[in-house]
Amino acid sequence: MSAGAEHELAYEGRPFDRPDEELTDQGLRFDVVTVMSRRRILRGLGLGAGVLTLAACGAGTTTSGSSSSSASASASGSGEIPDETAGPYPGDGSNGPDVLEQSGIVRSDIRSSFGNASGTADGVPLTIELAIKNLTNAGAAFAGVAVYVWQCNREGGYSLYSDGITEENYLRGVQVADDAGKVSFTSIFPACYTGRWPHIHFEVYPDQASVTDSTKAIATSQVALPKDICDTVYATDGYSASIATLAQVTLADDNVFGDDDGASQLSTVTGSLTDGYTVTLKVGVDTTTTPTGGGIPSGSDGRPSGAPDGAPPSGMPSGGPGGTPPSGAPSGGPGGAPSSSSSTVG
Repeated sequence: MSAGAEHELAYEGRPFDRPDEELTDQGLRFDVVTVMSRRRILRGLGLGAGVLTLAACGAGTTTSGSSSSSASASASGSGEIPDETAGPYPGDGSNGPDVLEQSGIVRSDIRSSFGNASGTADGVPLTIELAIKNLTNAGAAFAGVAVYVWQCNREGGYSLYSDGITEENYLRGVQVADDAGKVSFTSIFPACYTGRWPHIHFEVYPDQASVTDSTKAIATSQVALPKDICDTVYATDGYSASIATLAQVTLADDNVFGDDDGASQLSTVTGSLTDGYTVTLKVGVDTTTTPTGGGIPSGSDGRPSGAPDGAPPSGMPSGGPGGTPPSGAPSGGPGGAPSSSSSTVG
């Protein structure tokens, strides 16, 4: 091999993933790293989002309409899912209520409460599909793991915690992954409340028996929802408060997704208002790493940089973002539950 050929085996100081192929044929992982490297450089120079978009397009990304939206430059679960805060309203026993101890929590339709509660969350229908991958087994389907999902309602409130719905337990549920490593939940599209990008929380446990102990979670993370779909949903009845709150936050500023603009957590969404939407995300889990999710970012109050002050939408948790957990909630707990003095965004 000539000296010139050896020189061509690297780009911007990084070795080719496919040494025998051209630069343009190095694959998605190489392209994503290129885009993210450029993103960090451009941010350091103070350049705007338009330049970042051009950089992303240079990596072969595409955009789509409101009926199908996905991460623009994401490996979308090809690596380990980032560990994230569980927020102040997990309902897993780490910060007050523990819905995972209740009979009936293992279910696919999470729109209605169960047990002694009878409320139902209204909103645009949403199916949540997560494909769990075992990174310690070459990314094979992680069959048998249990996934706990929870989210806010269309007013921005969380069952078990929010004023008026503390006796409800809807929009919370557990499913066990099938042989393909997949879980599916029937839900509603969540609101956007003050200080946070629209999202869905989840925890992954090694098996169903482990879900009653939040310290046994092997991954804690969140799913980000694409802006174009959010804009469409929030223009419908019941979601009007989310229009203003979405305008106050970006993926880049969000305290959870801002590290990479949600590249590894931004879901693909398909469907329509008429038929409902389906959210899908691949979730890579590495059981050889130590889970770090559950707490708010070190040195942070949980609010994104530059997030405006203001009252949260009606139905937000008592104290909401910038406030305190519900009365009686522990000051700390497994998974780094926030203290009552913390200003925390879930």
